[in-house]
Amino acid sequence: MNNTSLLLDTSDNVGVALTDLNAGEKVRLQDHELDIQEFVPAKHKFALRDFSKGEDIIMYGTVVGEATQSIPKGHAITLQNIKHKTRSYKLNAGQYEWKEPDVSSWKSRSFMGYRRSDNQVGTANYWLVLPMVFCENTNVKLLQEAFENALGFTQPNPYEVQIKNLINGLKSEKSTETVAQKVEPEGSKIFPNLDGIRFLTHSMGCGGTRQDADSLCGLLAGYIHHPNVAGATVLSLGCQNAEVRILKEKLERLNCTKPLVIVEQQQEGTTDALISKAIKETFEGLVQANQTTREPVSLDKLVIGLECGGSDGFSGISANPTLGRVSDLIVALGGVAILSEFPELCGAEQNLINRCESPELAEKFVHLMETYNEAAKRVGSGFDMNPSPGNIKDGLLTDAIKSCGAAKKGGTAPISDVLDYTEYVKTPGLNLLCTPGNDVESTTGLAGSGANIILFTTGLGTPTGNPISPVIKVSTNTKMATKMPDIIDFNTGTIITGEDTIETAGDKLLDYIIEVASGRVKTKAEEKRNFDFLPWKRGVSL
Repeated sequence: MNNTSLLLDTSDNVGVALTDLNAGEKVRLQDHELDIQEFVPAKHKFALRDFSKGEDIIMYGTVVGEATQSIPKGHAITLQNIKHKTRSYKLNAGQYEWKEPDVSSWKSRSFMGYRRSDNQVGTANYWLVLPMVFCENTNVKLLQEAFENALGFTQPNPYEVQIKNLINGLKSEKSTETVAQKVEPEGSKIFPNLDGIRFLTHSMGCGGTRQDADSLCGLLAGYIHHPNVAGATVLSLGCQNAEVRILKEKLERLNCTKPLVIVEQQQEGTTDALISKAIKETFEGLVQANQTTREPVSLDKLVIGLECGGSDGFSGISANPTLGRVSDLIVALGGVAILSEFPELCGAEQNLINRCESPELAEKFVHLMETYNEAAKRVGSGFDMNPSPGNIKDGLLTDAIKSCGAAKKGGTAPISDVLDYTEYVKTPGLNLLCTPGNDVESTTGLAGSGANIILFTTGLGTPTGNPISPVIKVSTNTKMATKMPDIIDFNTGTIITGEDTIETAGDKLLDYIIEVASGRVKTKAEEKRNFDFLPWKRGVSL
């Protein structure tokens, strides 16, 4: 890789600055030789030729923008001189030929997982407690406090000590309390094969559309059916739109037979009766869940979710292609990869259409994309408004630039299935899942569709995690990984500096995934208890 700049595709007419480029610096990119005419920050783009107003800006071999004014050769590409534009696409799926990566060295590898009776395999073993409606959030929190304190699953909070020290300082007293004086977790001694109890809360279940209530039930069913979940406790009020009946129907469609505790407040009467019953029956479920142990499992049982958040101009060059390499390896081994965030596939449609294994899949993908985009336009937005201020500041000026880099997470494998939000994965290979670009809504959806590991790339940094699926945070650049070591698990900035290739970084990441999936390494998100859960609300409040 060139030390200062990069040409992503031979047909591109802009280059990418890998370091800050100052006016007067000479750049050579394959057949292009030029002098930089003005300062170009690292991660941003510069013109490889003179542009006239209305001409296409091409990156990744496709249209990602349009010049809004003349842009001289060697000048920076900015929001002042380009706007979002994508190339039109056609439904011509079914002609794609894939060259699989060599996976011979991985076929004998395994991870230590929890094998379920339905042949799914978990990378963790959790009991789940969740509400059907927001009215039960307080009761869920009561159960959380009771179980975590009693079983020793709570973690010392160092910030509580800091606050107490400040209080004591006001009193002119010295605090002698330290984190070490906190009670150490003992939960693992009581239930050594249980990785924890996960408690979900949300703001849905009633007061919205019936469609959103149905969707919520589908999402919750996916979480209960998830291979990392041994069983669940469900709290219901009794009169909400998201009925227990609907949840049970969703579970039946998934052929889910896991232990399920359901308690309804309007039937039990008092809060004390509700909580007491939930505790008794949940504890019995924990005893049963503790009987499952880890065992060696082949890598085809991995279901990896592919996500990005806090993206930067290096995302499509280092971290996302690394995930693409891992995705291709998993698919070649017979496993599943799930690519989400449909607003961040805008501009990459033709490549994805070409890779669909059937015309029906291509049509479903296009239908979901266009329906979603039109819904956004009806409220005064659209996919073109997806890039955040942080994205733009770090070089992702248009949604098409962002999307073509984001799509790299899906590698090059054929697309074996297209899933709408809350649809559960059923087909090995690369799956497309319709979710928002919103980090937490998307990771929530990935877990709900069965991802037992989530790979999350970031160039700016984000603490996002998930309650039931380990989230491995992958940095696009070394500077950020060094600055935020408490949230980054794996660094691909070594690709930018030339220490690694996409292939070597991808292989190292798969090694790391095996360690996490086996329970030998905890992700930073889990260590910091970043258990984010945010269902996608497509409708309105009523």
